[in-house]
Amino acid sequence: MVFLNARLSPICALLLVAIADGQSANSLSSTVFESSSVAMSSVLTSVASSATASASSALSSEATSGASVSTSIATTSGAASASFSVSVSIAPSGPTATSGPPLEPTHITIPISSYPFTSIPVPSDSPIPGVFPSTSPKSPPPPGSRLIPDFGPAWKAAHARAKKLISGWSLEQKVATTTGTGYGNGRCVGNIPSVAEFPGLCLEDSPLGVRGTDFVTVFPTGLSAAATWQRHLIRARGLAMGQEFKGKGVHVALGPMMNMGRIAQGGRNWEGFGADPFLSGEAAYETILVLQAGGVQACAKHYINNEQEHFRTQESSNVDDRTEHEIYFHPFLRSVQAGVASVLCSYNLINDTYACENDYTLNELLKKQAGFQGYVMTDWGGHHSTMSAVTGLDMSMPGEIVSGDLASGSWWGANLTAFVHNGTIPESRVDDMAERIVASGYLLDQDQNYPEVTFNAFFPNDSATNAHINVQADHYKIVREIGAAGSVLLKSTNSALPLKKPRSIALIGNDAGPSSRGPNGFAFAGGDDGILAVGWGSGMTSFSYLISPLEAIQARARKDSYGSQVSWFLNNWDLAGAQATALDQDVALVFVNVDSGEGFITVDGNEGDRKNLTLWGNADELIAAIAEVNRNTIVIAHSVGPAIIEPWIENPNITAVVWAGVSGQEAGNSIMDVLYGDVNPSGRLPYTIAKRPEDYSAQLITGGSGDDILRIDYTEGLNIDYRHFDANNIDPRFEFGFGLSYTTFSYAGLHIKPITHADRTSATLESAWGAGKASPADEGAVAALWLHRPAFEVSFTVKNTGAVAGTEIAQLYLHFPSSAGEPPSVLRGFQDIQVPEHGSAQGRITLSRYDLSVWDSDAKGWRKPAGQFTFSIGASSRDFRLKGTVPL
Repeated sequence: MVFLNARLSPICALLLVAIADGQSANSLSSTVFESSSVAMSSVLTSVASSATASASSALSSEATSGASVSTSIATTSGAASASFSVSVSIAPSGPTATSGPPLEPTHITIPISSYPFTSIPVPSDSPIPGVFPSTSPKSPPPPGSRLIPDFGPAWKAAHARAKKLISGWSLEQKVATTTGTGYGNGRCVGNIPSVAEFPGLCLEDSPLGVRGTDFVTVFPTGLSAAATWQRHLIRARGLAMGQEFKGKGVHVALGPMMNMGRIAQGGRNWEGFGADPFLSGEAAYETILVLQAGGVQACAKHYINNEQEHFRTQESSNVDDRTEHEIYFHPFLRSVQAGVASVLCSYNLINDTYACENDYTLNELLKKQAGFQGYVMTDWGGHHSTMSAVTGLDMSMPGEIVSGDLASGSWWGANLTAFVHNGTIPESRVDDMAERIVASGYLLDQDQNYPEVTFNAFFPNDSATNAHINVQADHYKIVREIGAAGSVLLKSTNSALPLKKPRSIALIGNDAGPSSRGPNGFAFAGGDDGILAVGWGSGMTSFSYLISPLEAIQARARKDSYGSQVSWFLNNWDLAGAQATALDQDVALVFVNVDSGEGFITVDGNEGDRKNLTLWGNADELIAAIAEVNRNTIVIAHSVGPAIIEPWIENPNITAVVWAGVSGQEAGNSIMDVLYGDVNPSGRLPYTIAKRPEDYSAQLITGGSGDDILRIDYTEGLNIDYRHFDANNIDPRFEFGFGLSYTTFSYAGLHIKPITHADRTSATLESAWGAGKASPADEGAVAALWLHRPAFEVSFTVKNTGAVAGTEIAQLYLHFPSSAGEPPSVLRGFQDIQVPEHGSAQGRITLSRYDLSVWDSDAKGWRKPAGQFTFSIGASSRDFRLKGTVPL
C-alpha cells in the first residue's frame, strides 16, 4: 500500500505525460533530448523528485528517504574522476522562507545530454607480499590484527568473471540486471530478476536480522553492539547475522547502517554505531568483514548525511568537503576497506543535489577516491531520473518510479535502454553497472550452491512460498552476551550493585514486563508497550520470542538458594500503586525506556525522530515517586540514545543507574546478568548524555510543507558530540566513552614506538607525507594501504585494583597541533582488556598515518599538519590516565 500526499496524483499525471511525450514504442526519441536537454531535465527530474518525495510506502524497505552532498562540490567531478564529467542545472524548488524553517530556493538536477564514460580501474592482482596478504572475504584477518586485508586481487578476479559473463548479453539483459522488479513483485523487499546464467538477487532488511520472515534471531541493535567497544563481539554478531541471511536465501543484507547520530533525537540512531566516526567506522568494518564471511553481500547505508527523519526526502544536508571526509564519509571508507559489496544511497539532498544522483559523492568520493568496486543502489523510492546513471548510481530499487506503483514505470528498464540507443548514455556505462552487480556475487562465491529464497516477505504465512526454515542455531548466546556487555553502568553507590540475593525485589514500570500485545503486536514495531528491545521501522525484525526482565529475574530468584520475594507493578501512571509495591522492599528496580524509529510511523506524536529528549511513559515522575519511598532505587533504561536525566540523577535514594541500550530478544536475561553480577559491566557510552538538549552541537530541524526543501547547514563542522562539548567547555552529565565497572583499574607504563616495515614500495609516499605533503589524488588513494597500515604502537599496562575480574575499555584520544584546526580530542583507538582480579594486562593500540592526517580539500589528499602531536590514554573522553607525544 502506498500513501500519497494529495498533490501527488496530478504530479504523477504530469510525469507520465512528460515521459509519454518523449517515448515511442518504449524508446525515447533522441530528437526530444537534443532539442530540450536542460528543459526536459528540469521537468523530469523536478517532477520525479516531487513525486518520490511525496510517496510514503509503509511496506517499502526504507519506506521513503533520500540523501545528497554539497553545493560547492557537487557541480562536476571532471574527466579525471574516471567517470563522467557532469554539468548541472538549477531547478526551482520554491521560495526561500521569510519565517519558519530555513529552506533551499533551488536544487541541482542533471541535464539530459551526452556524457563520455571511462571506467574506474579494478585493483591490481599483485598484493604486497608478507605485509598485506591477498585474502578472500571468506577469510578476513582476526579482530585486532595489524594486517589490512587486501581484497584487490579477489575483486579483480570477480570483475573478470563478471565481464566475461555479460559480454554475450543484450543491452536489455544488462539493463534488467540493474532494475528492480518492483515493490511486492517478488519474495524479498527488493528483487533483481534472473538473466541468462545470472540467478538474480534477493535483497532484504534489516541491520539487526532478517526481516519479513520467521525463525530468525533479533540481534542487539547496532548502537548496543557499539556500546560494547569489543571488536570480537561485534564480529560474532555480524557473522551470525550473515549466516542467517544466507540460510534464508538472501543475497544482499541491507545493512549495516552507519549514519553518525549527529542529531541526538535522530529516529534511526539506534540502527547505527554512535556519534563518533572512528568508533562507527570500526564497528562497520568489523561487521562487514564477517557478514560477508558468512556468505551474504553487505550493504553500507545510508550514503550519506542522512541524519534525521523529518523531511528526509526533502532536506539538503549542506556539508563542507573537509567535514564530509573526516566525519561522515569515514565509516563508509572503512566499509570499502572491508570489501563491502554494495552501498545504499540515501533520500536526502547533499548540497542541493539528491544523494542518489550526486556525482561528487558517488563517482568522485566513493568510486574514485575510495576505489569502491561494488555497486550503488537507491534507497527504496530514492531514484529521481534516468540520468542518475551518469552520476554513479548502479541499481534502482525497488525498480519503479513511485515505490509500490508498478504502473508508474521505471527510470531505468525501457527508459535506460532508450537513453543508450539515442546516444545519451554510453552502453559502456551500462556494462559497468551490470559488471559491478554481477562481480559482487562472484566475490562471495554466491554462484556456488547458494540457497534458494525460502520465505515471502510480503506474505510470511503463505504456506506455498514460505518453508519456515529455522536459521537461529545458538545465536541467542551472542545476543545475551552483547546485551550485557553493551549495558553501561552510569551510577553505583552504597554497593547497590551487583545484587546480593536480596530478600525482596520490586520490579516497577511497563518496561519490566512483556507487551500486552506480544512481541510482534505492532506493525514494524511501531509502538512502545513492555520491554523495549528494538526501535521501529524497516530496521526491525520479527521476534521468535522475547525475554522480559520480569521473566528473567523471577527465574534467577528461583535459582538463588536463599530465595527472593519478587513483586511487580507495570503501570507507569498509577504512581500511588507503584509506590505501594516498592515500599519496604530491599530493592526497587525501576525499568523505563525511550523509543524512536523510521519516519513513516508516528508513535505518541514522535514522527520517527524524538520530539524531545525526555524518557517516555511518565518515566521521570515514576522514578521520583519510587525514590521517595525506597532508599535503594535502581533505574534501568532501555534507550535508543541519550536522554536528559537531570530531574533525578542526583537523588541520593537512586543508588544505581544502568543504561541498557536496545538489546534484542534476550534483553531480560542480559540485564539480569548485569544486575546480579554474572557479568561485570564493561559497556561504554557511544554518545554523550548532556545536561540540557541545547548543549548538543546540532538540533533537529522541523517544519516545511509541500515542495519545500529544508536547508540543514552542518555549521558545527568537525565538532559533533563530545568534540563540541570539549571545544566549548560544556560539562556533560556523562561523557562519551564513559562507563563504570564493579571493579577499578589503574594505568601505567606508557610507551610509544614507530613500527618498521620490510616493505619499502611506498617509501617515497611515506616520506612525502612526513614532509607535510598531501597524499596523491589517485584512484583509491584515500584507502591506500601505506596510509592506513600501523605506523606507531602505543603500549601500556592496566592493573585491576579491585577484587573481581573485569574488562577495561582503554581509549586513545589524539590531540592535534593547533595548526590542524581539529577538536581538542579525537578518538583514534580503543581496546578491550580483560584483567583478572588484582592482576595486570598489557594494552596495545596502533596509530596510522591516516589517523594523524587532516583532509586537504584543495589538494584532495590527506596531509600531516605541522606541529607536535600528543595523545592521551584513559577510560573515557574526559578521564585521561596517561599522556604521551607521537615521535614524528
